[in-house]
Amino acid sequence: MRTVEREIASALIFSKDGKLLQVKNAEPVHGVYGECWVIPGGGLEEGETVEEAVVREVMEEVGLDISSSPKELVWTGNGESTRILKDTGEEVLVKMRFNNFKVQLEENAEDIQLTFGDEHHVHIWTDVSELKNMSLSRPSIECLTELGYLPS
Repeated sequence: MRTVEREIASALIFSKDGKLLQVKNAEPVHGVYGECWVIPGGGLEEGETVEEAVVREVMEEVGLDISSSPKELVWTGNGESTRILKDTGEEVLVKMRFNNFKVQLEENAEDIQLTFGDEHHVHIWTDVSELKNMSLSRPSIECLTELGYLPS
């Protein structure tokens, strides 16, 4: 199996009322961590910084413009998963380096309008106390545990 390496920029997006946005892939078979709840994000494009990538990825995946929102890099880590490439059907091992930012929005979760791209159509705004009961990706578990949102 071929290995693909990716640099990833993702956002822990919190609403004013303390809810965390989680998304799931619309087509789990094609996505990395397809059956799990994840935070919005994705791979850097050539010449892009992690800050530019997180703004672009959040806009593409959930339709939120976080360009003027404060962003703090809160976690970096590694992960890997298999993925089936949409264009070729090839199964590859994807090794990822995650750069997770915390983004605080000024609106309550119920007032935030989301517009989904072709990857994520399922979403939930969740209280951090509920995270322990969710099917999360291994990197999300590591990140959320290290940041104190999940029990260790």
